[in-house]
Amino acid sequence: MDAHAAHHAVTAAAPAFSSRPEDIAWFILLLPLIAAAGITLLVRRSNFLAATFSLAATTTAFILSFVLFLTFGLGDATAAATPFAWLHAGDLAVNLGVTVDKLSTLMLLVVTGVSALVQVYSLGYMHGDRSFPRFFVGLSLFTFSMLGIVLADNLVMMFLFWELVGVSSWLLIGFWYEKESAADAAKKAFLTNRLGDFGFLLGIILIWAAAGTVNFAELSQKLGAHPDLLGNLSSVAGLLVFMGAMGKSAQFPLHVWLPDAMEGPTPVSALIHAATMVAAGVYMLCRVFFLYQVDPAWPVALSFLGSISALDIIAALGGFTALLAALMAIQQNDIKRILAYSTLSQLGYMVMAVGCGGPDAAMYHLTTHAGFKALLFLGAGSVIHACHHEQDIWKMGGLRSVMPKTFLTFALGTAALIGLPPLSGFYSKDSVLLAALENGHPVLFGLGVLIAAMTTFYMVRLVLVAFLGTNRSEAAGHAHESPGSMTWPLILLAVPSVALAWLPLGDYLRHHFFSDHAHHAAAVSDEISVGASLSALFGGLNQILFEPFNHAPLPAVMGTGALLIGAWVAVTLYWKAERDPLPKLLGALARGMKNRFYFDELYEAVFIPLHDLVARFADGFDRWVVSGLVVRGVHGSTELLGRTLRILQSGNLQTYTFLFVAGVALVVLLALK
Repeated sequence: MDAHAAHHAVTAAAPAFSSRPEDIAWFILLLPLIAAAGITLLVRRSNFLAATFSLAATTTAFILSFVLFLTFGLGDATAAATPFAWLHAGDLAVNLGVTVDKLSTLMLLVVTGVSALVQVYSLGYMHGDRSFPRFFVGLSLFTFSMLGIVLADNLVMMFLFWELVGVSSWLLIGFWYEKESAADAAKKAFLTNRLGDFGFLLGIILIWAAAGTVNFAELSQKLGAHPDLLGNLSSVAGLLVFMGAMGKSAQFPLHVWLPDAMEGPTPVSALIHAATMVAAGVYMLCRVFFLYQVDPAWPVALSFLGSISALDIIAALGGFTALLAALMAIQQNDIKRILAYSTLSQLGYMVMAVGCGGPDAAMYHLTTHAGFKALLFLGAGSVIHACHHEQDIWKMGGLRSVMPKTFLTFALGTAALIGLPPLSGFYSKDSVLLAALENGHPVLFGLGVLIAAMTTFYMVRLVLVAFLGTNRSEAAGHAHESPGSMTWPLILLAVPSVALAWLPLGDYLRHHFFSDHAHHAAAVSDEISVGASLSALFGGLNQILFEPFNHAPLPAVMGTGALLIGAWVAVTLYWKAERDPLPKLLGALARGMKNRFYFDELYEAVFIPLHDLVARFADGFDRWVVSGLVVRGVHGSTELLGRTLRILQSGNLQTYTFLFVAGVALVVLLALK
């Protein structure tokens, strides 16, 4: 069956969905919201019904997303539902609509698929928690918020769901709010993201003022026809929008909130790090990539930047974040924090890919990363659950024999993350390195190779210390395999971690972003279909394994070499190690890595006093100038005048007679003079 025949066969099997894809997209979006409302209003006292409502809604959304992907996402068309008018303010008209295309249908699969498996896993992990229904309300609301970002057809609608994701993360990170550390982590995440969101909002306002619209399709058309539409503020607008991604995807210097988000339950960590919050920033950059495909233009005050574009700055920040987070991960001992800094580093990879002109590579890595990072976090949760909530890897050891399913799946997730051929992470990491190399960023390419070696080092360190060797604590000695509700999601997530990139996912994404560009035409087929996907999947492991080496040998060879070097160094240092040798070898550098290079302390020493100073100034200005001089001044003058007039209006006839005679005498005196 050829590509077109396969696509038409699937389309004919589900005509209702293919004829109105926007309707099913609305249904997918609203299902988690209906579940959250239903649990809150109807079944909040029943653990079983709460879990059933939430899981049924998310699973149904995943099935519908899969049908939508097969019947519409594999084609070339883009569907946009007739939007609902929501807000009219002067010339600004904001509608609520959905966009269904290759990018959104793929992301729907990622979000709903990971969310459904996280909820299955939560049945075992959160069993017995006194706030079990509230937890599933939070998961459903989180999923709804992220789906809104995915399907939004304009910047304002995206920003609304952007803020809902922030609220949802605050609720879930601080789920165990009775713990001071959890409450503080939730507030830290919320406030840090507000800084980025403020820039995002300014960027939206600037774009609307210049272009007269916030709709993605209209903006793309206008910028295509008039590349100078945003004038000399085009680069500034791009960077302001990027500030939103800096917050959500935790890029330097707004990276400090993500590791502390580990205070939430482990399923929340998996959802945040794999498919929802941190993915939102990268997805947004890819959705509005057309904003960055114009020549750099700066206002007069920033003219010294010259030919440096917003993409150059984005690429540099992404690369620096990836390096910084990888260094921090090397000396973390908390199993969840190691994975958190790994997420930071991989997000830096994705942002660097966008900055290097490779949004397809960024989305490729985001998609594969969602599978194996969810697997790793849920695997870490299985370990923590088995070790009675112990999270220090140096108090584990020997878990391989007592937790075989968790160990095997965790090892597969690790292999995918470090880019071991032929697992999924190898292909998506290779695409990021290739984007840097092909688009004239050799320094970032070298940095990416170095980070690949560091990633291998700290992940192999984690596996060696936590799973091999001997038990180092009583908790590890009494560990046991987790229940089926926790291990089956691990097994299911292992499948995409291994084989997702065997499908022509790279071609699929290149076709979305670069189908009109001649230099990508040779790499993209006319239509990516189910038949082509199955042909690629079963076409032979040999072809799959060597395709990157044949197509672009330098990134593939360098990436694989970095993996081997990182693994060799890790095995040399940590094989049967009873304590970490790096603090003795690296001294102050190791302490800096462990203490996250003291960014939290730096922010506390610099920005908090500065914030307090500004707050005290604002308080004094309000108290003495606004309230005192202006408000109370007007109030005091009015009161004094009123008191004076009250004396004159006493109601006493003798007083009135005296004032009348005095007035007459004064008039006569003035007249005589």
